[in-house]
Amino acid sequence: MNIAIMCSGGDAAGMNPAIKSFVEHCLKNELVPYLIYDGFEGLIDGNIKKAFHEDVTGIMHLGGTIIRTSRSKRFYEPKYREIAYENLKEAEIDKIIILAGDGSIKGLDVFAQEYNISFVGIPTTIDNDIYGTNYCLGVDTSLNVIRNALDEIRDTSSSSKRAFVVEIMGRECGYLALITALTSGAEICVIPEIEVDLDSIEKRLSLELEHGRQYILAIVAEGTNQTEYIKNWIEETLNIETRTLVLGHVQRGGNPTVFDRLMGTEFVSFSIERLISQEEVKSVIIYKNSQFEFVDINTVTSNKYTIDEKLLKLVEKLTK
Repeated sequence: MNIAIMCSGGDAAGMNPAIKSFVEHCLKNELVPYLIYDGFEGLIDGNIKKAFHEDVTGIMHLGGTIIRTSRSKRFYEPKYREIAYENLKEAEIDKIIILAGDGSIKGLDVFAQEYNISFVGIPTTIDNDIYGTNYCLGVDTSLNVIRNALDEIRDTSSSSKRAFVVEIMGRECGYLALITALTSGAEICVIPEIEVDLDSIEKRLSLELEHGRQYILAIVAEGTNQTEYIKNWIEETLNIETRTLVLGHVQRGGNPTVFDRLMGTEFVSFSIERLISQEEVKSVIIYKNSQFEFVDINTVTSNKYTIDEKLLKLVEKLTK
């Protein structure tokens, strides 16, 4: 039985541990593993190769993905999906595991419906914004990369008596920024999910500055588009020198944490078992309430992810 694995969309630490586990699990169970390089683009171009142990030796600790990833406009066109199918048919592959966000998983579902391909989607995005799952592969490493940066920023912020406004990735979702604000000891958190009361924040921080506060750390989610505004507001309202820092794509990199390595392994092993135990599979594996489950792709794509209300309640103190 031939099974392939691929990545699509943004990269995330945890992809390589998942790829390594995929190849090793397949070989142990006398399955034939294939690697699809460059995402959907590689599927169209026929960049599909049989995998062996030596292909994944020494990659557990690496960030990113050795099989690379992409966003493919060509895959939206039926003629290119037909080419992709012919490439799979030539390799006798009719089962795929995809490490991706919900948009890419939905794209594979369209393809799978057209050509009767079985697949399992593993939620993989540092944004952690996929409906139905409490955790997406890569988010733990991203949070730890951000944590390291913020700890160092706080050192220089306190030494120079400055405020720092740090922009955190996450698209329209404020999860990364929220967790970062709570765990970095920030004074301000700006995310799309909560309206910020700047008048209240001004009163709170003005009083703290009068009583000896030397610096301010503000965390702003990129989806708010408020980074420069908050920087100017702090300088003009609180009269403290302020710098901005956009962490950018550094948040995608770094050695995968133990948790992301373990979860990549578990996601893959359960996905393989699902694919070989059922004749037709078109599912997404999720991690919810400390349990792995399989759900229909429509359940994931037809609903919008929302941050846990308990987390929103915890961060309210930094928004007013």
